[in-house]
Amino acid sequence: MEPLRDTDPAYIGTHALLARLGAGGMGQVYLGRSPGGRLVAVKVVREEITGHPEALARFRREAQTVRAVRSAYTANLIDASLESAPFWLATEYVAGPTLGNAIGARGALPPQTCRRLGAALAEGLASVHAYGVTHRDLKPQNVILGAQGPQLIDFGIARGVGATELTQDGQAPGTPGYTAPEVLLKGETGAAADVFALGATLAYAATGRPPFGTGVASTVGYRAVHEPVDVLGVEPGLAALIEACVAKDPAARPTPAEVIRLCGVRDALVDDPVYTALGALGEPVPLHEMRTQGPGYPYVPTQAGSGAAGPARPASRRTAWAVAAVAVTAALALAAWQLLPLDGGGGRDEQARGGGGTPSQSPAAPGQGPAGSPQPSASSGSSGTATPAVSTGGAKPPAPYIENNQISHYFWKPSADPEMAAHGVGQCNLPAEQKPPGADFQTTARVSGNSTTIEMRIKYAEMKPTKPDPYYVSVAVRSPHDLDLETGKPFKVDNKSVGFTSKPIDIYGKWPSGEFLSLKYPDDFADHTAGKTYPAVPATNDPGDWTLVFYHVEDDPTKYTSIGCSGFRVG
Repeated sequence: MEPLRDTDPAYIGTHALLARLGAGGMGQVYLGRSPGGRLVAVKVVREEITGHPEALARFRREAQTVRAVRSAYTANLIDASLESAPFWLATEYVAGPTLGNAIGARGALPPQTCRRLGAALAEGLASVHAYGVTHRDLKPQNVILGAQGPQLIDFGIARGVGATELTQDGQAPGTPGYTAPEVLLKGETGAAADVFALGATLAYAATGRPPFGTGVASTVGYRAVHEPVDVLGVEPGLAALIEACVAKDPAARPTPAEVIRLCGVRDALVDDPVYTALGALGEPVPLHEMRTQGPGYPYVPTQAGSGAAGPARPASRRTAWAVAAVAVTAALALAAWQLLPLDGGGGRDEQARGGGGTPSQSPAAPGQGPAGSPQPSASSGSSGTATPAVSTGGAKPPAPYIENNQISHYFWKPSADPEMAAHGVGQCNLPAEQKPPGADFQTTARVSGNSTTIEMRIKYAEMKPTKPDPYYVSVAVRSPHDLDLETGKPFKVDNKSVGFTSKPIDIYGKWPSGEFLSLKYPDDFADHTAGKTYPAVPATNDPGDWTLVFYHVEDDPTKYTSIGCSGFRVG
């Protein structure tokens, strides 16, 4: 990852650009931020090849493929511009090193890790093939080692023109050493060719060497057609699996389902300590400094059809990047486990702050809910349940909302005991970051129809002789899946946003009665992202396990720290 250059645009479409992720013959890939605050990878076709029909046809085909395939092993398409220059597409950003970079840095992987990786990649291919799509260019550089498993990228995309790596007319697609014999000899691209590429990729992972050696493309291709794959020194059982995958006859190769069976794994890849350690090789993203001081912040809308045009960038971008890099490096040294990203950020890295989009709504003012609608007052909740007045003594009262500007890694799961799960008993995958004051922080969540009652209190606070200083808490309610905030409909991807949040309230607002503070979902909640406010979505829109995170809030709506985690099941 590199800082943006002075020649880079500030925006591609409405996506604010944050950094350079990489480049190839086809074009440049940027780290960007969508108007709604999601991190995206933006691939832009180079200007000098925009007039090349084959390059544009391949680029459009990739966009169509990514749009069609909705798999846990592929990054979803977010946006694209395919009709006029600049041509670009934006997909979900998946943090982590490529398999090629990881092997280059660490060396060959142990046999059991290779088997687990092979099973996961085979499952990914099976998922893609189910959509009638073949990858056509599987190789170590097109596998990202994400924290939740490997991701497949670059579906058969061409890579340049002329002297660059662009596939020429009559030249077989793919990469020498990973392209199957039938593709090289006959131009036959099918599911079996992807299995060949999978076997070659596993050979590289198991040996740290190119599967058919090095040299010019024709020489490497000749070896792939006529010579055996390099599995010297590989554990015999794994070597036999690799050799089966790269059989010269496509009919002799196992299917992805058979590869999974032959791998014989019993444990999850993400629990493999070697795979987990590889995730740390990916560059952490210095998101906060990049977003607040990066190109074109804050966003100024451009004229329709202006493409990449945008406002001028501040001259201090390189300085901001340097400061960010130092900060992230220090954080990595102190808490490396927190920097194993899930979709483009560290354990507590922020998601999006300000910037993208053309806001049509402002954050709710005191007493206002989503889009300026009336909000339940601090003294009486919408459900008729008394809620605490915000204290004015002690700590400075926070803003009436918190920004959805962080990535949340908290996920609640119900108890394995059906009877306990029926009563909302379960646990979160991560501990809270901060211990709240008092002897015990208690929470409950009760689902009734389309409404959920959420309660919290500090146990034994009533025993304090004097009223404690205010301690402001906002509750975040997050759906199992990412939601379209405009329609309320879920996408088939895990939700990693903070979610819908309540107005911060003083946890001691009912002192000294010792009563629980009560909120109603969805009535008392809204999403505040990048200057826009969205009403909370009924929980029944997305049945499953919903997560509650309780945040201690400071006077800045972008500063909050988790103090507890809970959840409830819908449906």
